Amino acid sequence: MTTPTDLMIVAMDVRPARPVEPGDLSLALAGAEVIDLIGAEALTLQGDHIVPSLHPAMGDDLLDEAASSLVRQEPYEPVEDWLWRRGRGLSRAYLAALERDGDITWQRRRWNPLRTTRTAPADSPARRHAADRWASGEPVLAALAAAVGIVDQPTEDSTDAVNEAVVTVLAAVNDAVMELEAVRQRRAIEDAAFDNVWRGE
Repeated sequence: MTTPTDLMIVAMDVRPARPVEPGDLSLALAGAEVIDLIGAEALTLQGDHIVPSLHPAMGDDLLDEAASSLVRQEPYEPVEDWLWRRGRGLSRAYLAALERDGDITWQRRRWNPLRTTRTAPADSPARRHAADRWASGEPVLAALAAAVGIVDQPTEDSTDAVNEAVVTVLAAVNDAVMELEAVRQRRAIEDAAFDNVWRGE
């Protein structure tokens, strides 16, 4: 079980404090990958730059893919650049992996039996692992969940319980999510102004 998979399951399983945007979730999943790769000693951080080290088999296709895609030449990639590069569409990739592994249940709609809708994670070892980690208030998962709006705040001050490299990643995730929200707000304002021009307002 990995931190990104746990985060994806929690995002599907917990009623969020606010709607979870796929882009925000993708950024957080990319951050969760970095945190797991730090734990596996597949990389270290020099300041906010990702320095690859070992390339162990992670036992997870998406984490193996993440490790393989690290920039291995100087100048190494800043964490925030990694979040934007790796995070593109990453929530869809993790959703597809859960579907492939049978960790998502589907339910037919009563009014249209030919169509299905995704409901929730299946009762599986992956879901139980994520639920146990979530119930324990594990600080990294709690901080990532707060960054994307699953909860308003972590259950505790996450930065007190993790090392400096993880704190750097969590800060980069928060900054990237805030930047993405600013982009969405700017586009909404621009779209509204454009609509007003066409309406002659």
